[in-house]
Amino acid sequence: MMAAKEREALRDEISALCKRLILSQRAVELCAQEATPRQEEFLHRVLSEEVENRERSRRTRLMNRAGFPVYKTLEGYERHGVKLPASLEWSDLTDALFVRAKRNLVLYGPVGTGKTHLATALGVRACELGMAVRFFTVADLVMRLSEAKKAGTLERLSKDISRADLLILDEWGYVPVDREGSQLLFRVIADSYESRSLVITTNLEFSKWGSVFTDDQMAAAMIDRLAHHGHLLLFEGESYRMKHALMKQR
Repeated sequence: MMAAKEREALRDEISALCKRLILSQRAVELCAQEATPRQEEFLHRVLSEEVENRERSRRTRLMNRAGFPVYKTLEGYERHGVKLPASLEWSDLTDALFVRAKRNLVLYGPVGTGKTHLATALGVRACELGMAVRFFTVADLVMRLSEAKKAGTLERLSKDISRADLLILDEWGYVPVDREGSQLLFRVIADSYESRSLVITTNLEFSKWGSVFTDDQMAAAMIDRLAHHGHLLLFEGESYRMKHALMKQR
């Protein structure tokens, strides 16, 4: 027989589940007035499964919406080639604490050292925790912004990007950007400042950003906004892709 305190605790959980499902508290009232302990347990199970189902569906929508090029996770990721700053710990990344704090990450290092893998895995983890993520290569984002401007839909695209808790910009500086593209990209960076987290992957040192984005002052303004609430992660070592290609040849 369920004790009175146990039934009271169960009703509290039912009440909390009703709130999460945006239901009235009528079910709790009926439990107190008419329900047997087994009926309360059954109702609790039904509501719990509905919450879990909705959360699963939401995570799936977030993953599909993010636009990841491939699915990557943190499981088995080789961390030894990544040098974190003293102000950052791996738990800040794995628990997406940097996203909650609206901190930026700049992942810097040679091609093939795992920058995109880590950026994608951090985005996947954020989706699993219920956060909205958008993933773009810089070239793709600039193209979309330019096309939206010509089509008169730039505000709509900007609002869509602004809904993200985490914005991942891959291959920063790999392809030169013209002046209009740089201005559009700067607007995204400026709008994100203190509003959401940015993760940028690049093999280009800060001193060379001006040559890629056509304007030293604009590049400096981007760096200033990224660095103010940001961390620089250094990627060192041999290219992962080259390493494994050589292994196959042997």
